[in-house]
Amino acid sequence: MSNINVSIIDQRVGKLAQEFASEFAERLNIKNDVIKQRSAAFVFLVVQTVLDIPDDEALDCLTEGGNDFGVDAIHVGDIQDGEFAVTLFQGKYKQNLDGDSAFPENGVTKVIQAVRYLFDPSVSIQVNKQLLGRVEEIRSFVRDGEIPQVRVILCNNGQKWNTQAQDLINAAGFGTQVTWDHMNHDDLIGIMQSAKSVDDTLRLSGKALIEEFDFRRVLVGKIPVTELASLFERHGDRLLERNIRRYLGLTGNRVNEAINKTLNDSKQQSNFYFYNNGITLICSKFSHNALQGENYQVKVEALQVINGGQTCKTIQKSLADRLPFPVTASVLLRLYELPGEEQDLVRSITYATNSQNPVDLRDLRSNDDRQRLLETSISELGYQYRRQRGDFAIKSTDITSATAAEAVLSVWRKHPNQARFRSREHFGKLYDEIFTSDLNGAQVVIATLVYRIAENKRRRPPNGAPEFLPYASCFLAMLMGQYLLKEIGIPLGNLDHRNFKQAKVKVEEKGEEYFEKAVEAVHDAILRLYGVKQISILSLQRLSATFRRGDLIQELGVK
Repeated sequence: MSNINVSIIDQRVGKLAQEFASEFAERLNIKNDVIKQRSAAFVFLVVQTVLDIPDDEALDCLTEGGNDFGVDAIHVGDIQDGEFAVTLFQGKYKQNLDGDSAFPENGVTKVIQAVRYLFDPSVSIQVNKQLLGRVEEIRSFVRDGEIPQVRVILCNNGQKWNTQAQDLINAAGFGTQVTWDHMNHDDLIGIMQSAKSVDDTLRLSGKALIEEFDFRRVLVGKIPVTELASLFERHGDRLLERNIRRYLGLTGNRVNEAINKTLNDSKQQSNFYFYNNGITLICSKFSHNALQGENYQVKVEALQVINGGQTCKTIQKSLADRLPFPVTASVLLRLYELPGEEQDLVRSITYATNSQNPVDLRDLRSNDDRQRLLETSISELGYQYRRQRGDFAIKSTDITSATAAEAVLSVWRKHPNQARFRSREHFGKLYDEIFTSDLNGAQVVIATLVYRIAENKRRRPPNGAPEFLPYASCFLAMLMGQYLLKEIGIPLGNLDHRNFKQAKVKVEEKGEEYFEKAVEAVHDAILRLYGVKQISILSLQRLSATFRRGDLIQELGVK
């Protein structure tokens, strides 16, 4: 199977290398080099699959291209409770498809050096432009007192690193602040096949309550953690729904660290059942021997974990580390038998039960009345609103709900700092502020078109672009929206389907002019804010921090 998986991934990598050849050439300066293009395509595939993000966001993560400190891609998460997650990727893609080569020891050494130096604001480093901008942003977080929790993913189309490389990792002394994971062809195929139905048997312990009501069935019982670990060993991430699939890891997550600590404490282990909120699973059908009084073996079809995925993955990892004593802990299990057509109910249950760890709420909000109305309104304007995430390619006429949220919050709500640095809250705390009852399709589309101009400039900086551009796109989009409204002579509340074409034409004809004007305004505002005559004397760390605060908005005179 492994060699088949190597071939499947190689085919996918080849297609991606062709599809994104121009992007790799422009962003990474990889031109007419098939081997480097395929290497970049492999890293892109891993980033996209592991983080479950769209193409443009995955491309933004890439830093490969020489002088990269062994870091081929980097992703920075939102700040939460004084911490933020950073994922570093290094890829080693072999043209030999035997699938047997171990991840090289020198690659591990490079990443250890990267972790040692990239997160220290006082250390001067020489890296490529793509990586430098992201690193200085991270360092500005660190200077503000935020703590990075680092996950290193070493990926190849072969096997994991050897014991000598593991010894280097152990000797690095990073402690629990850095975790190391391996990803290869088998792991990628496993995630890509996550939609495949999972049929298995759950072995419960003790008594269970089984009830039928409203043409649905419910089982509430207790399952040993060893059973959960075995279940995830057999099926992995295929058990987890797309919107909560990404494992947060043991490091930097207090709930997961507490789970691991309890399981590693032989005295506390028996209390695990009382400490944990339990797990919630759904299936299309379950059956059991009703003549038994306890210790049921429950056969399930199309099993999915919709709450407690973090618990399950942490249990799996803790037990894989071979605890020095038998594990007898159990956890509360809720199993719902639901017809396949009740996807709305599934999302509602997922939304209601996920409280231990923050999840991406975008899919869970997708059936909100406001989202449905926007979909209808936007379709009348010739665009398609993507309420839910999917594996489809995004066309120029497509607008995802995530992009809409960031664009509206920047352009119309005038909170560009929240738009970029609080994306986790766009469909949570900030949802009502963004998607107000009077937000219409025309406003969403125009905000998105303006936002896209600023974002495209950020991703492909023109010659002579200011140093603050990588951090300023949301601020620039905000100003561009104000220029547009002023030119067509209407307040935001009057922007609707009746004047949509007029606004769209203005954006197409004068978008570049608006952008240049906004850049000049931001440049002058920064000079006034810091009382300097040249922006070049400000460090990238300081510039990055500037766009996380609200005082620049005031300096721009935006009300």
